[in-house]
Amino acid sequence: MALDSAQKAQIIEQFARNEKDTGSAEVQIALLTKRIANLTEHLKINKKDHSSRLGLLKMVGKRKRLLRYLRAKDYDSYTKVITSLNIRDKQTV
Repeated sequence: MALDSAQKAQIIEQFARNEKDTGSAEVQIALLTKRIANLTEHLKINKKDHSSRLGLLKMVGKRKRLLRYLRAKDYDSYTKVITSLNIRDKQTV
């Protein structure tokens, strides 16, 4: 279920602010989105895996908090991230 190093490096390269950036909010959101997608596919097959479902809910909550932070700090970067990852923006009214 975990991301292999090649996938992780590709995501970091795509969303990093500079070449040494591995922990910015954009990178964290992109990595969480990939992990959430993988875990969602796992749970479609293994419907009774409740411990993984709890982990999925925690990851979704963490991504939501990171998106809220990024939206408040840098709206342009926020819009770029949600469009490239196809994440819905529930904050738009």
